[in-house]
Amino acid sequence: MSKRVLVSSIVGVVALGGVAAGGLALASTETARKLTVDNASARYVPPSAGLTGSLTFTADVSDDSGVRGLKVLAWPTGSSLDPTETEMGSVESATCRSTSDDTSRCTYTLKITKAEAAELAEGSWHISTLATAKDGDTEFAPRTSEFTVAR
Repeated sequence: MSKRVLVSSIVGVVALGGVAAGGLALASTETARKLTVDNASARYVPPSAGLTGSLTFTADVSDDSGVRGLKVLAWPTGSSLDPTETEMGSVESATCRSTSDDTSRCTYTLKITKAEAAELAEGSWHISTLATAKDGDTEFAPRTSEFTVAR
């Protein structure tokens, strides 16, 4: 075999190997998913005619390691509250159920009596969330969703 053919073959193998390695690196970064909270929605239903009211918040939480949990806090927009990630560690948790290996549907439901509803500030409210993945990653969102309290 001539030196020219051998050199061309080596250059071709190196170039092909570089393309393949780059493709593998690209494929591995595309499959790694960051912790996310998507499709969030909140709904407030006031109590009426002797029935309890409720606040229901639902979101899809995803991470390549799986989902450990979701903390949820509702607070009135007009208040001076502005929760931090650290403060979210001590609030109530949503119930999360796996929908796949890396995604869970998390739901937080709070029953509200007529007396409790009378004390709620009317108007716009925010939902803050703190998602935690099985690998320990966290994702804090100070304003994941909004809802309105009306009587």
